[in-house]
Amino acid sequence: MKKTALTWFMVGSAILAFNAQGWAQQRDVGETEYQSSCGACHGIDGKGNGPLAEQLKKAPPDLTMLAKKNRGVFPLNAVYESVDGRQEIKSHGTRDMPVWGYRYTPSPNLSSSQAFDPRPSEQYLDLSYDPEAIIRSRILAVIDYLYRVQEK
Repeated sequence: MKKTALTWFMVGSAILAFNAQGWAQQRDVGETEYQSSCGACHGIDGKGNGPLAEQLKKAPPDLTMLAKKNRGVFPLNAVYESVDGRQEIKSHGTRDMPVWGYRYTPSPNLSSSQAFDPRPSEQYLDLSYDPEAIIRSRILAVIDYLYRVQEK
């Protein structure tokens, strides 16, 4: 009986291990971050045509043209500073309360141990993390996605 259970456990583990690679390939973290935080204004395709674009005083830029407008070079630092708040963009809101909350900047009111509150489904993870690293990885995921959708 124990040998059968062990065999089934090993078979199940192998199946999960082989499928995990397929599951990881189906999820584009950068695209997901972009769509959830930027798509409402900049559009799902990044062209500045999101559902909220018409309600803004200034039309959001076409994010697929960043490199083209910069002589073919993707402006990595400028994009990073726009998202993390160092370069103020009025339509993104004040630096105290950007439209995406504290998703891309640490809250000044929280200690570093409170800056990232995992979802209940993420409780199984080791929570010895660096909130700044988590925020940086989110920003870099959005930037990576924007880099990949640049028009040539």
